[in-house]
Amino acid sequence: MAVPRRRHSHARTNTKRAHHAKVAVQTISCPNCKAQKASHKICPSCGQYKGRSYGKKEEAVGETA
Repeated sequence: MAVPRRRHSHARTNTKRAHHAKVAVQTISCPNCKAQKASHKICPSCGQYKGRSYGKKEEAVGETA
């Protein structure tokens, strides 16, 4: 297995990490119930996606409202 001869400098390591920033999830309003949802996902409020109903999304066990 190949092993680097020398370690990377801090500047080089930080330059590689410049693209690792966290980005907020893009949200859109649901055309059915107008609630905010992630794009290309089933609406957590009404359970619809592209005009079709997939049933209301179930709550996780142990989660309090």
